[in-house]
Amino acid sequence: MARWQPETTQRLVVAACDLFTEQGYDATTVAQIAERAGVTKSTFFRHFSDKRELLVAGQETLSRLLAEGIAEAPPGATPLEAVGAGLERASSIMGPVNRELGPRLKAAVAASAELQERDALKSVGLAAAMTTALVERGVPDPTAQLAAELGVLAFKRGYSQWSEAERDDGGLAPHALAALRELHAATASLG
Repeated sequence: MARWQPETTQRLVVAACDLFTEQGYDATTVAQIAERAGVTKSTFFRHFSDKRELLVAGQETLSRLLAEGIAEAPPGATPLEAVGAGLERASSIMGPVNRELGPRLKAAVAASAELQERDALKSVGLAAAMTTALVERGVPDPTAQLAAELGVLAFKRGYSQWSEAERDDGGLAPHALAALRELHAATASLG
């Protein structure tokens, strides 16, 4: 097995998602994931500390891009406009592999309580990054938290719609921004 090949992290994530779906999270070993990805077990551990970490691959980058997009939004932007800028920035790194991975991730998470818990923690991390970036722009904390939570929901809804669409019609950003607008409109019906 080759030790250093391009896109090793992506291959490991795809292999893990497929195995989690096929045989369950608990029944899948690190050795099986490494074998399916065409790498050694030690290569797996250079990329991830354990199999739970596969689900949050790229979270640091995603959090950083969301925060950078919010920070770079125009000075007069509303909190949701700033979140939209963050969503656009984060969407820029999502390519065909991410789109194809969406249904696999969804199936793997749906089949495992442990992965559902890990996915929830990932959402908390993304919301925290956006909240911090909004507060640094001078947005009051409760407003920043609400806008960040709407941003996480919009990202998840947009990603799901994008990855399940028959064809890629412009990337993730249009889907995430449309979801943000829908969620913003829905808040008006809350009373």
